[in-house]
Amino acid sequence: MTPSSSGNPGRRTFLKQAAAAASSVAALAPAAAADSAPLLPTIKLGPHSVTRLIIGGNPIYGYSHFNKLLSQHQIDWHTPQRVIELLKRCEEVGINTWQNSYAERTLQDLERYREAGGKMHWLCLGKPDWDQHPEHIDDAAKHKPIGIAPHGALAERLHRQDKLHVLTALLKRIRDKGVLVGLSAHNPALIELAEEKQWDVDYYMCCLYYLTRPRSEFQKILGDDLPLGEIYLPSDPPRMFKVVRATRKPCLVYKVLAAGRRVGSPAEIRACFATALENIKPSDALIVGMYQQFGDQVGHNANLVRELCAKRGS
Repeated sequence: MTPSSSGNPGRRTFLKQAAAAASSVAALAPAAAADSAPLLPTIKLGPHSVTRLIIGGNPIYGYSHFNKLLSQHQIDWHTPQRVIELLKRCEEVGINTWQNSYAERTLQDLERYREAGGKMHWLCLGKPDWDQHPEHIDDAAKHKPIGIAPHGALAERLHRQDKLHVLTALLKRIRDKGVLVGLSAHNPALIELAEEKQWDVDYYMCCLYYLTRPRSEFQKILGDDLPLGEIYLPSDPPRMFKVVRATRKPCLVYKVLAAGRRVGSPAEIRACFATALENIKPSDALIVGMYQQFGDQVGHNANLVRELCAKRGS
């Protein structure tokens, strides 16, 4: 069983693009650059060596965290061929891992990339409805990820509903599939709980901003007149960093650039990467969404991580 794509924006356009891309896959297969850079510094996830910079999937699939117009723009830009080119560029600059969400389109791109000779590791993030469709874990595992994590929004909803037994059952189902078990969270308290209870987890995915905080909690902090849209509090990252440093397991930190809210200048981007790397363990990595329409974000970010890790000796 594969995830339904009903209601997915741009589906008709995508199908046309996919047909056009199919004929170009063979040509892309030998496209690895002769002057490819060596791997970025790596961490260990189970038996796998994973680069400290991982490319995320949100910009590729229109999860802009801004508005539907930007999301649709991202979807339209990322034709199947451009997705392959993006991932090949990641290989060229020394990134070896891709993380994205389970969906029909992502699985199609994954298989198309592999058919084109792509070798990057794949980390799968589940959907917020996996408590209703645990069988999707079985299907995701068939596509050979190195790890699977239930979605953070789902984990936190089950936490608030006092249904942690449902969450731990999902984690066990992942374990039974023979892949690494991840736990994603926006709320640092859930990571702390998993550590305290010694859940059978191999790695954590840690959002620097507690985006899933209930409205009532935001009102306690900001009052009743809340901003429109997603709320990114500058006080959130330090708390998550503290939890990341205290964990025994590797952590993959995401929303490093606050979903594009902190890209006002090269200096700001550099500061965000530097702050993240200074406040996580040497055994941790960053997940960053990147796309290439307005410049070589992949190359710039890889160079930045390589330079910052070299300065820190990690």
